[in-house]
Amino acid sequence: MSRTRAAAPQDPLDALRAGGERFLEEVSAEYHAAHAGLKAGAELQPIYEKHREAYGDEALRTALELFRTNQPQGAASETFRSARLLLDWLVESRAGRDLAPLEEREIAWERAAVIRLPDGSEEPYQRAAITLGNERDAGARHRLDDARAALVERELAPIRRERLQREHEVVAGLGIAPTYNAAFEALSGVSLAGIRAECEAFLRDTQAIWDELLPEFLKRGLGITPAEATRADVLALMRAPEFDAFFPAAEMEREVRRQVTEMGISPDAEGRVRYDTGEREGKRSRAFCAPVRIPDVVHLVLRPHGGQNDWTTLMHELGHALHFANMRRTLPFEFRWLGDNSVTEGYAMLFDHRLKDRGWLVRYTGLGKKELPDYLRSTGFEELHFVRRYAAKLIYETELHGGKVPWDALPDLFVQLLTDATGFRYQRADAFVDVDPRFYAVRYLRAWQLQAVLDDALRERFNEDWWRNPAAGPWMVEELFGHGQRELAEEQAQRVAGRGLSFAPVIAGIERMVG
Repeated sequence: MSRTRAAAPQDPLDALRAGGERFLEEVSAEYHAAHAGLKAGAELQPIYEKHREAYGDEALRTALELFRTNQPQGAASETFRSARLLLDWLVESRAGRDLAPLEEREIAWERAAVIRLPDGSEEPYQRAAITLGNERDAGARHRLDDARAALVERELAPIRRERLQREHEVVAGLGIAPTYNAAFEALSGVSLAGIRAECEAFLRDTQAIWDELLPEFLKRGLGITPAEATRADVLALMRAPEFDAFFPAAEMEREVRRQVTEMGISPDAEGRVRYDTGEREGKRSRAFCAPVRIPDVVHLVLRPHGGQNDWTTLMHELGHALHFANMRRTLPFEFRWLGDNSVTEGYAMLFDHRLKDRGWLVRYTGLGKKELPDYLRSTGFEELHFVRRYAAKLIYETELHGGKVPWDALPDLFVQLLTDATGFRYQRADAFVDVDPRFYAVRYLRAWQLQAVLDDALRERFNEDWWRNPAAGPWMVEELFGHGQRELAEEQAQRVAGRGLSFAPVIAGIERMVG
């Protein structure tokens, strides 16, 4: 008499993984089409409805139980790691489901919105950042940005404020932790208090050099003083058109592909990375990387602004794209699609920081020895501005999400913190618009620290010009990209370089550039 062997019990994580990957592939494809200008808007609600079981109550209960019952040590550590990432994603997906109507409204608004100036002229909202960057007249910049801010305050800011408030309600209702900030810390593995303290110290430690550099660059680049400078002037100042001749648009993609090839890997990951670097109406001004099927289909989307900014942006997005396209297929869903985005942002910054590397610039751009000192000082100034800006954003967002500052008081706090940190006067209208989702500022700040560690490690292993060493690329694929995002940024720094993360090497790099 034969006996039927009992089926092995299914790993409770497997169902979460299968449903999650199908869902994210469709969502990512929809965002890509909408933001790349390939369709008029995003239709997110049908996707959330189709895949509602992927992030439903049963999925949430499973992930929450695994998260709470597995401690991050011993044999259970991998289960805990997976459960934490899946629970984090489920919280985001539950919020995304409830916020999908607002998200669709926002995407549609951005595509259709038109800024009307007092003289009767008009500017598409999606092109405003490009126009501000290329406008050399301060009065024209300020008039355009004031009109933009008025439109945002009337129409976009209320949508963004409602999104933030509703997200807080969703997260609170899930009972992960007593507060929104505590829930983020539990699910991300990052201490907000710790990174905020680092940011406050960074702002203090770099205040003197910032006070020295800002007047110099404003006078030389725009002919204005710090008292006159507003957020509208940042884009024009960082645009640095005096270097355009050394970064021709026609050579950008060719030279970037050449460098990656010299490093020993395919610049399009054997066709898995698809470049979209031309002008298109409806395309967002902010570049992005859209992994639609990891590792097989990854879109790199850039709308040209001009000059070295485009080269830097292309390298940044290529760092993301090569990461996603070279992840090991055997990794579970959560280590390919989820995880600490400080890691992928770290790779993006590792690549974009080649535009701050003297040897790289001489080899792949038109810059010569005569122009290099001024260019490097300019890009060091730009780096310091961005890190100070994101340090202030993180401090502001801990207050925004902390629940102690009334919503109506947040715009004034936003203006105070960002203006004090950068020296550029900010607009109250942007207090709920200039906010990246779910403390993404943390990911950028950790990425700045991680790229500095990785760059040092690559220099030690493959020499100063590691970016053209044919052994460096395969090592990066094996030791960095191939791991997906299984590790926290701090864990990767320890594994690869044997040291932790801090702003010290970031500050040292800036000081080298500005001389």
